[in-house]
Amino acid sequence: MRIYIAGPMTGIPELNFPRFHAEAARLRGLGHDVINPAEINPAAGTEWAAAMRADIRELVTCEGICLLPGFEGSRGARLERHIALELGLEIMYAPSAEVAA
Repeated sequence: MRIYIAGPMTGIPELNFPRFHAEAARLRGLGHDVINPAEINPAAGTEWAAAMRADIRELVTCEGICLLPGFEGSRGARLERHIALELGLEIMYAPSAEVAA
């Protein structure tokens, strides 16, 4: 299954990239094709709207979305979840385990 990862970035150390990368590795280990926004927009200075446009282009090619802990507090992740719901994508939730530093 092609799965998009959505979660909070803004205001989180390292833009929460370690958590995105860990979840991408977990899902890939299960045999999924994973779209990781931390790989789409790796530059910390990318403007929010430009990043969302690039991310949404990829989201709409997926069959599922995996929501990271804290997605509820992220404007972008809530938008991605809304799009996924409206498109009928499978909704899944990442385990809440913390990433080792």
